[in-house]
Amino acid sequence: MPPFHPQSPSTSHASPNVDAATKAPAPLPAPALIPDRAEFIDALTRLRRGELLVHSADTSDERCLIEGQVLYTSWKPLSDFGLLDELPRQPRQGRIHCYRLSPRGRDFADRACAAWKQKPLWQRLAVRLAG
Repeated sequence: MPPFHPQSPSTSHASPNVDAATKAPAPLPAPALIPDRAEFIDALTRLRRGELLVHSADTSDERCLIEGQVLYTSWKPLSDFGLLDELPRQPRQGRIHCYRLSPRGRDFADRACAAWKQKPLWQRLAVRLAG
């Protein structure tokens, strides 16, 4: 019976970020689709109640507001997934854009909020603490 070797010689000194077969750097993990799930659910809940999301085109970051509350990470997934419809702008608004849930966004928000409410309290708290 041959001896057991926990690591083969070809991978014993390989870096975890390098593909041993090609010696090329392994692809980095994809960023999270929704960086802060609790903030995202809170945004969907407020948008379902008819509140407006306000985003300034003057800023290069992802921050936006819902009725005065700053959202730090939810703008990108809400807009990238097509969950928002922009409201017609008034000339005096400048580069301020206001959004409501699109029909697709409302359907998604209904399902996401229902699933969120069915999770046990300890899981919802863990998501709020971990993001």
